[in-house]
Amino acid sequence: MSRACFTLQVRPDRLAEYRERHAAVWPDMLRALRDAGWRDYRLYLRDDGLLVGVVETDDLPAAQAAVDATEVSARWEASMAPFFVSGDGSGKSELALVFDLDAQLTAIGDTPTAPTGDPS
Repeated sequence: MSRACFTLQVRPDRLAEYRERHAAVWPDMLRALRDAGWRDYRLYLRDDGLLVGVVETDDLPAAQAAVDATEVSARWEASMAPFFVSGDGSGKSELALVFDLDAQLTAIGDTPTAPTGDPS
C-alpha cells in the first residue's frame, strides 16, 4: 500500500458549489472509487481553489484507470469538469513525498506515531 498526493486547481468562482457537490457524492461514484482500489481518499480545498487530494492505493495509475473505465466516473467527471481551471479534472499533478515521520522514526529504531482514529 502507498499513499499518493496530488493537486488540481478549482475555479475560485465555483468553490461553494464544489464543496456542496462533495458533501454528498453519488453513492455509485463512491462505490466505483472503492472498487477501483481507492482507500482513505480525502480532498482538501484552499480558499484560492488549490485542491489537494490524498489517497491510499496499491498503484495510483492502475486505480485511476480502473475508475476511469466506469460509466459513473464518466458522468461524474463530465459534471465536475466546469469546476476546474483546466476545463476538466485530468490535470492532476502528483506530488513527491519529501518527509515521512513514521518512516524516519522507524529508521532510527524509535516507535512510530499511533493512529488517533480521528478521520479529519
